[in-house]
Amino acid sequence: MKTEKVLKNKDFNRKIEIYDSTLRDGTQGEGFSLSLDDKLIIADILDELGVHFIEGGYPLSNPKDNKFFELSSKKKYINSKITAFGSTKKKNSKASSDVGLLTLSDLDVKYVTIFGKSWDLHVKEILKVSYEENLELIADSVEFLKQSGKIVFFDAEHFFDGFKNNEEYSVKTIKSALSSGAEKAVLCDTNGGTLPHEISNIINKLSDYYNIDPDKLGIHAHNDTDCAVANTISAVLSGISHVQGTINGYGERTGNANLSSIIPNLELKLGFHCISKNKLKNLTKVSHLIDEISNNIPVKNKAYVGESAFAHKAGMHANAVLKNPSSYEHIDPLLVGNARRFLISDLSGKGNIEAKAKELGFDLSRINEEQEKELLNKIKEMENHGFNFESADGSFKMLLNKYSSKKYNNYFKLISFRVAIEKNTLQNNIEDNENNYNILSEAVVMLDINGNIEHTVALGDGPVNALDNALRKSLLKFYPILNEMKLSDFKVRVINSSNMKSGTGSFVRVLIESSDKTSKWTTIGVSENIIEASYQALVDSINYKLIKENI
Repeated sequence: MKTEKVLKNKDFNRKIEIYDSTLRDGTQGEGFSLSLDDKLIIADILDELGVHFIEGGYPLSNPKDNKFFELSSKKKYINSKITAFGSTKKKNSKASSDVGLLTLSDLDVKYVTIFGKSWDLHVKEILKVSYEENLELIADSVEFLKQSGKIVFFDAEHFFDGFKNNEEYSVKTIKSALSSGAEKAVLCDTNGGTLPHEISNIINKLSDYYNIDPDKLGIHAHNDTDCAVANTISAVLSGISHVQGTINGYGERTGNANLSSIIPNLELKLGFHCISKNKLKNLTKVSHLIDEISNNIPVKNKAYVGESAFAHKAGMHANAVLKNPSSYEHIDPLLVGNARRFLISDLSGKGNIEAKAKELGFDLSRINEEQEKELLNKIKEMENHGFNFESADGSFKMLLNKYSSKKYNNYFKLISFRVAIEKNTLQNNIEDNENNYNILSEAVVMLDINGNIEHTVALGDGPVNALDNALRKSLLKFYPILNEMKLSDFKVRVINSSNMKSGTGSFVRVLIESSDKTSKWTTIGVSENIIEASYQALVDSINYKLIKENI
């Protein structure tokens, strides 16, 4: 592949159409499912982001998708066109009587996408029709939808595999679609096995040898070789202006081309016009919203939009970024709505502590050089014992306060706590059945609160909840502001280390996420006793809230 050849169609003023298939192709991915309401919400989010087409679903496949088109047709989308998905007509039938095509023609949408076979293997062995009959299926289907007033995109399924196996026939399939009135013939790398140099070589041959205008083509890549984004970029550099994909790369098997990477690559790196620069600043928020709506955990190390995309852990890196961010950041994270983060760990240096403190709004001038050195050594010691401050900003800020604020630890002092769990038979039940037992969790705490001894008992849904309830019960009369605070997440992880116990005697790391009306924070505790680890995290969380409120 010659670089000059790939770049010959690179027009910096060219507009790239973004066709989002999250609501249809994305839902074919394992662990990704959406309700009707979810789909309508995501359509609004994508419209606000500025994608040009939103593929709403396959109306023939299920009632939910049918209802989506009914409801979305009553909405006004500012930037996006809703598109319906279907297939070419069934063999041995007329397009005018095909149920799938009739369903598409009756929908209140202007744009439809249908897929058809472009790989001779599928024509012969899957569809089991002759080559000529398959071309007729494509032509008749596109013509029928055009006559119904639709603008048609033709997804040439398995196009690149077909081209490599039977070049002339695969080209005939897309020419059949285009000559019948298709707006675009979208080249699909359905199996995801094509590499970037093959993508550009094939598209260049379509243009130079077969005289097909690249502007009449689109690209739809799958990620089975982890090249879907690169393949899409190669297609655009070869002249294609219609790009299909999904937010965060959701999709069948290993996923689809990830629009969360494609859009900023095209917009920021190559200068093409996809969505406006202002809308691009919403990309990280959109990525995380779709993860949240689909009940998926965001991938931290995802390019551009991941929480770790602009996170700095090594001390030298942090120090350099403070002097000049471009030393270890390829773009300003704000361009995609992300944020720079500094991580605290046993790899940290002075630069990390200074940067992280600044990020948390902490004035390091309150700590002298000796205290700062002591703090760094303390962090490394704690990390060696299983603490991990990367995900516990709240506890790190408490650690900073321990070295600078006399107020810290004066809110209350622990005298003792005890947690009891009792499992007993429900009254009037003597059968040995798990459903006939009751589990009771009770915590007793004794605190010194400004010279006042508080001895409190509380029940809870489990021992940690009971301990949390007992602490709050003791503290609320002195610090009513704690009523605003709630525990929003609780995670426990066994720490595997060669110098620690294993099995049921293992050390555990507890992370507690707390929140109030305006913010959230995470605190950490580590111990071989899960209750003690939880207590450490709870106390840091409470102290964080009180310091935050300047109590």
